[in-house]
Amino acid sequence: MSQEVLTHEEDGVLIVTINRPEAKNAMTKAAAEGIAAAMDRLDAEDSLRVGILTGAGGTFCSGMDLKGFLRGESPIVEGRGFGGVVQAPPKKPLIAAVEGYALAGGLELMIACDLVVASAGAKFGIPEVKRGLVAAAGGVMMLPDQIPERIALELALTGDFIDAPRAYDLGLINRVVDGPALDGAMALAATIAANGPLAVKVSKQIVKESRGWPMDERYDRQAQLIAPVFVSEDAREGAAAFAEKRKPNWKGK
Repeated sequence: MSQEVLTHEEDGVLIVTINRPEAKNAMTKAAAEGIAAAMDRLDAEDSLRVGILTGAGGTFCSGMDLKGFLRGESPIVEGRGFGGVVQAPPKKPLIAAVEGYALAGGLELMIACDLVVASAGAKFGIPEVKRGLVAAAGGVMMLPDQIPERIALELALTGDFIDAPRAYDLGLINRVVDGPALDGAMALAATIAANGPLAVKVSKQIVKESRGWPMDERYDRQAQLIAPVFVSEDAREGAAAFAEKRKPNWKGK
């Protein structure tokens, strides 16, 4: 894996760090490929329960590397899109830990994550129009799914930034922390990782997919997804652990 992306595992959490602090973690082809490889690992390894995506040096990601763009480089991975994640996020939960700026493609990386923990001083925006570009990696399409359309339009058309308190009020981020965003994200990840992995995975899938299901098919489609969970070893273990007043020993099956 490229040194532009670093990974390490801690208590079932895969921490993925964009490691280009000298360039405000601007996204390159190599970094995108590194993130894609980390997402493959997150989904493939049973010991990993949650992923965290963050940036080195006090910035999450400032967007596409414009120098690379001028050289004709595209920070896109086939099948996964910009940054190796925006078009095909992992099946397991992914948390963005945001310090500093999440701008342009950086914001698009962030909104591809399931949950967001941000430091109090973080800033967010899609300023592509200021450079004659369009936030085409999900910004203009996905942002209106996460915040009111008029606010999404304002961000897309002005290119202006919002701060962490405003982003929290809009529901764009989950938590604002006074300390390091990674610490806050690890606390959230630990809460998730303590739960049944099959149930967590299917719960995410249903939340993400069900809005596109026809109303008269929703419960039938949900039933197909949850049936294996309710007859799993983990479901029995969860009930037994509750009755015996102990922590569950999840097997993921």
